[in-house]
Parts: sequence; structure tokens; C-alpha cells
Amino acid sequence: MLGELFETISIPGFWDLFEIILIAIILYQLILFIKGTRGWQMILGMTTLLLLYYLSKWFELRTIEWLLSNLFAYFVFALIVIFQAEIRRGLAQLGKGGILGGLSAHTDEDVIEEIGSAVSSLASQKIGALIILEGEIGLRNYIESGIELDSRVSASLLVSIFSPSVPLHDGAIIIKESRIAAAGCFLPLTKNPMLSKSLGTRHRAAIGITEETDAIAVVVSEETGTISVVTGGKMLRGLSGDNLVTTLQNATEYSSSQAGKKPLLNGFLDKYIGALSRRS
Repeated sequence: MLGELFETISIPGFWDLFEIILIAIILYQLILFIKGTRGWQMILGMTTLLLLYYLSKWFELRTIEWLLSNLFAYFVFALIVIFQAEIRRGLAQLGKGGILGGLSAHTDEDVIEEIGSAVSSLASQKIGALIILEGEIGLRNYIESGIELDSRVSASLLVSIFSPSVPLHDGAIIIKESRIAAAGCFLPLTKNPMLSKSLGTRHRAAIGITEETDAIAVVVSEETGTISVVTGGKMLRGLSGDNLVTTLQNATEYSSSQAGKKPLLNGFLDKYIGALSRRS
């Protein structure tokens, strides 16, 4: 009896093990990719529906089983609609050769110092601001939505643009390769329902653009003068100008230390932001 049982069990070969490991890695990366986003809650909701479906089959609840089975027939189309932002972001990051991203390799320390100086001045005057630092994923669509400048980054120019008397102050500034590419840009707002109602349009735009791309956003609250940095849809609030400069400088140093000078800043910033949060 045992001999027959062992004969029916096939021992997995090398390629079988390789395929299992590869699938496990892909699934793990997908979970990490959507964890903390609105897609994570949606997956939990779908898992609940699947559980309810099997429970309805087990207890022979025919009406509920029929309704859910017909609903699942449209799941593929529903997934495309629901996860369109995550799909766009994933394909864009796959196209640039990696899952991690960050600031452009051309963002130098002088630019970071100028941003820190401008943000400190704006925060002290409680003037709202939104500055986007382009990563490896291009922001041409959003640059074209504003007024293209192609100007050198300076603290005085940044402060002037965000002055309430200037027509461009409500939009975002996008910095590309250490130059101000455009001002007054319109950005996508996050659709995350879990966010605090106290967050205004600037903060929601900062989260929205970093959810879809590997850009890094710097936000100054108009109500409180609070400085925030956002990456990968995650926000750290209550920074000082010095902390902001240190965050971006350390991230740039981390980027330049990578093989081939490939910027991998979002992974670093996630760890750095976490450490900074624990100290504050």
C-alpha cells in the first residue's frame, strides 16, 4: 500500500523548484508593490467576497452563490478598472528597468540647498507650495499642463513663483535634471479613501503623483506652514528645512553609491523616513 502511494508521488525536479521559487518571488513583489495603497484594501475586500462565495457553497445558500458566481464573471474587467493606477505605475517602472525609483541622477546638492532655503522661507510665511522632483519615470505629460520655464533652480525664484500674487502659485513646480521644467502644473489627486480629511489639495496631489510615478514631492501647508516630503504615496510631515535638505542629500548620496549610478531612492527614503519618524 505504501509502495503504491510513493510511486504516485513524483519528486519535483530542478525546473519545477525554480518555477515555484520564481512565482513566489513575483507574488511577494506584487504584495509589496500594492501594500499600503488603496489597492491593498480592495484585495482584502475581494478576498472576503471569495470567502463568502465558498461559505455559501458549503452551506448551500443558492441565491448568494448564484449572485457571487455571476459577479465573478466580470472580475477581470473590474480588476483593470479598479487597479488602473497601479497597473500604469507598475508598467512604467518595469519599462525603466526596475521596481525602485527616485530622484534624477542629475539632481545635485546645490539644487537641494536652494529648495531647502526656499521651503524654509515659504513655511515661515505660511505660503503654500508644491515642488516635484522628477525621478526615472518622465513627467512630460504634467510638465505640458503648466507653463514651461527651463530655468535654473534658485530659492528666490521658487519663493517668487509661489507668492500669492503670482498666477502660477496654485500649481506645482516640476524640477527635471536640476532645472525648473515648468510651473503651475496640474497633478493627479490621490483616490485613497483612508487619508485624513484634514489634507488639502496640495497634499493629495503630492500623494497622487508619487503613487503613479517615482517622483518625490515637497509640500508646504498654507494653513500651518508644515513641511512634508512624500515618496511612494507615503508622507512624512513636520520636517524642518534642515531635515528636508538632509533627507534629500542622503538620498542623493545613496543613489550615487549604487552600481551604474542608478538612482534607487524610494527604497532608501522609505527607510530614512521611517527612522526620522521614530526620532520625532
